[in-house]
Amino acid sequence: MAFISSGYNPDKPMEDRITDIGPRKYDEFYPPVIAKNKGTWLYHEYLQPGVFVHVAESGDEVYTVRCGGARLMSVTHIREICEIADKHCGGYLRFTTRNNIEFMVDGKDKVQPLIDDLESRKFDAGSFKFPIGGTGAGISNIVHTQGWLHCHTPATDASGPVKAVMDVLFDEFKNHRMPAHVRVSLACCLNMCGAVHCSDIAILGYHRKPPLLDHEYLDKMCEIPLAIASCPTAAIKPSKVELPDGKKVNSVAINNDRCMFCGNCYTMCPSLPLADTEGDGIVLMAGGKVSNRVSAPKFSKVVVAFIPNEAPRWPTTCDVIQKMVEVYAGEARKYERLGEWAERIGWERFFEKCELEFTHHLIDDFRDPAYYTWRQTSQFKF
Repeated sequence: MAFISSGYNPDKPMEDRITDIGPRKYDEFYPPVIAKNKGTWLYHEYLQPGVFVHVAESGDEVYTVRCGGARLMSVTHIREICEIADKHCGGYLRFTTRNNIEFMVDGKDKVQPLIDDLESRKFDAGSFKFPIGGTGAGISNIVHTQGWLHCHTPATDASGPVKAVMDVLFDEFKNHRMPAHVRVSLACCLNMCGAVHCSDIAILGYHRKPPLLDHEYLDKMCEIPLAIASCPTAAIKPSKVELPDGKKVNSVAINNDRCMFCGNCYTMCPSLPLADTEGDGIVLMAGGKVSNRVSAPKFSKVVVAFIPNEAPRWPTTCDVIQKMVEVYAGEARKYERLGEWAERIGWERFFEKCELEFTHHLIDDFRDPAYYTWRQTSQFKF
């Protein structure tokens, strides 16, 4: 009878029925000019850093103003974004995969008032709320993971290093002074829900010590078979352990030589904590890309084996990345991505020019047959 009292009519079971629980279909949120011209765009071009236009076969134009946004936003910040969209864009906006915000208007006369409004909005300390840029041959926003704020297995923070690095790269966010576009990414552990495997410059949080073993509580808090099964390298096995008071308990033992510090076991068992002040830090990688342009996609390569966490500003990480960007900008050819430049001059000279120390930790010795046989590109070949 509860269904009937809520308005359900058993004689007409499909009446007013919600058949799809979840987000509404994406094309309901297209701006009218986008919906009208979908699939019929002729070209697009950058008018200035952060501003570009798409032109359709019909002659319609869409002007987009891109500005930097944060991955973690307050409700008040989101409401301000919506207010801007209502004021200038008919209520429409979009977020890019790198956490940029794009405001779209259908007339050139609407672009400058939008830009002026965005640049006038600042935080109390004076920094831009909505800095315009992140397009073309420049540095876009850093895509990153959860970090210390939300994740349970990070080896470094996410928002902290990203803020610090983007502060030193901010001028390149607002300009087109790079040889090609530069993508910087951060993942706060090896499980890598970021994009560090294929970025021009990548920041990776790295654990260097195996999990601690809290034998006293492990059997009380965890399903031991589940913790064992979670390990991708079979480094965990069941074990009987005698506590200091003489009591014997069921626990596990870890083969440290097999452990790759991924944190999967901690995901399954909170009595196997991985975080460690001295053991955790940052690895820097470089040379990756997803694009098929000029050359095939490339995986990132480790160029700095370890940098300690230096909260709150991560100065060493920022200095190394800034140096790499400056050298690349000064020496690469037009349209040449960072990895393509490094391969052209040789990785030995890359390390020399970027003033990076080369150690045996950086030698890539992974040569599985799949390394050669996987189709990693959509480029045509016979």
